[in-house]
Amino acid sequence: MPKVVTEIETHPNEMYVGGRWVEACGGRIEIVNPATEKTLGYALDAAPDEVDRAVQVARRAFDEGDWPHRPLAERIEIIERILAMVEPRLEELARIQTVQMGAPITVSRLMIASCNMLLRAYVDGAKAITYEYLRHDAVAQAIVRREPVGVVGAITPWNGPLATVINKSIPALLAGCTVVLKPAPETPLDAGLFAELCSEAGVPDGVFNVVTGGAATGEALVRHPGVDKISLTGSTATGRRVGELCGPLFKRMALELGGKSPAIVLEDAPLDTLVPQLVAGNFFNTGQVCIATTRVLVPSARHDEIVEALRAKAAEQIVGDPLDEATQVGPLVTRRQRDRVEAYVESGRSEGAKVVLGGDRPVDQSRGWYFNPTICTEVTNDMKIARDEIFGPVLSVIRYDTEAEALAIANDSDYGLHGAVFTADAERGLEFARRIRSGSVTVNGCSLSPGTPYGGVKGSGIGREHGREGIEGFLEYHSYVIPKDLADHLALTVPVG
Repeated sequence: MPKVVTEIETHPNEMYVGGRWVEACGGRIEIVNPATEKTLGYALDAAPDEVDRAVQVARRAFDEGDWPHRPLAERIEIIERILAMVEPRLEELARIQTVQMGAPITVSRLMIASCNMLLRAYVDGAKAITYEYLRHDAVAQAIVRREPVGVVGAITPWNGPLATVINKSIPALLAGCTVVLKPAPETPLDAGLFAELCSEAGVPDGVFNVVTGGAATGEALVRHPGVDKISLTGSTATGRRVGELCGPLFKRMALELGGKSPAIVLEDAPLDTLVPQLVAGNFFNTGQVCIATTRVLVPSARHDEIVEALRAKAAEQIVGDPLDEATQVGPLVTRRQRDRVEAYVESGRSEGAKVVLGGDRPVDQSRGWYFNPTICTEVTNDMKIARDEIFGPVLSVIRYDTEAEALAIANDSDYGLHGAVFTADAERGLEFARRIRSGSVTVNGCSLSPGTPYGGVKGSGIGREHGREGIEGFLEYHSYVIPKDLADHLALTVPVG
């Protein structure tokens, strides 16, 4: 029987605004455990008027409050208090993530633990930025200053709820912005808990606010004239809609969107390196990861050897109750998502792909939205399973004959979020990686760093998260042209840039 998590507090008729939970109007969103299909509770489906109310509070906190003008050291001190508060609650936060979206508890622990690394990397990044400097040229002299963009509307997904709340809110807060955050309707609990931690740590009332809801709530936030920038992690289709709404308003936006990442196995790649990495890279979090390397490109001469090794390793994955310590693959987040994954596998079959592992539901799971780890071969890059982001435990193997062909296949995608190269020669792998059109590429399975810029090109988005670059996206350049005698005086204390 699935283990049960009880005593989860929900706020079906409230939103977190101005430093407290307040009564609000709107409908209710059901929060469902994807492993048991049972209701965990309800959250507010905030009406547009409530979004306006939250934005007005954030607007006043930015325009009239002192948060944007506090010394960076004071903002860092508060963020470090939040970091200290997350540490002792790691297990609680991990279990809340698991029951909301189905990630195995061991996966949730890793993801929640990484939140502290994200927080630390953002603090270090904030310290590395030069916020004000003097600039001279043949005409004049000026102070160039980087100042917060204003009120940020942050919209987060369900596949890593706390991590994405941190990726949106912490760099914005360090930059001096105020925030209205709308979490995914499937996983609203983490955002409310994080808001409470912010207030407890000393974030002023109104600086960080949370409104829960569905698509209409998110659209109201994007459309609101009081929001200066939208920061979204979501699907490419959602990103296009946000772009349509932000464009006429000249509203700043950062979009971390979908991926269809290639993993290129060069002919000399050792099996003992690439197989564990590819299985982990595809089935971690039940494949619900935007950087999953779901297109595995293998040389024809080694195709059968690699496929059999992948199939054997993936077949060892334990599918089951996500609160069981032994489970490696949990349920998909919703029935709709499970049905979507099934439809993609059937589409692959109809187009000529061969399913060599999985492709079906576990026979021993009578409840929950489970789908077995799946490997498809005989895939060509024009098939839907090779073109579209599936967001489930489905790996597609694509043959190539030459490295030039492999590079062409890798880059023949509407996406450009991530990629991977496997080879016995890391220097050669780096040379190959530099020709892949993606925001990030790993060589021989190296992990992405929370201090390294992260984001995509093409249909995978605009802007970067993580570290210093993640904070710079919430800052605007301002120039103050000044007389020479004042510039000479300031040169004693202000760096020249």
